[in-house]
Amino acid sequence: MQSQKRGGDDTMLIIPVKDGENIDRALKRYKRKFDKTGRMRQLRARQQYTKPSVQKRAQLQKAQYIQRLRDQEDI
Repeated sequence: MQSQKRGGDDTMLIIPVKDGENIDRALKRYKRKFDKTGRMRQLRARQQYTKPSVQKRAQLQKAQYIQRLRDQEDI
């Protein structure tokens, strides 16, 4: 039987640590790579159901906010 995955790519993050490299720097690279995957945002969004109309309204408000910022930048 084939197992079914839910919610996208479940591959592991691999951070090669070079000889003599500071572990803090490698950890920082890991955190940055993890943030780019968006996994935590996805998990937090799944904790509660958001109606499609509310999602659409939030996207619209965000777009308006960004547009206002760009307009102010042009002035």
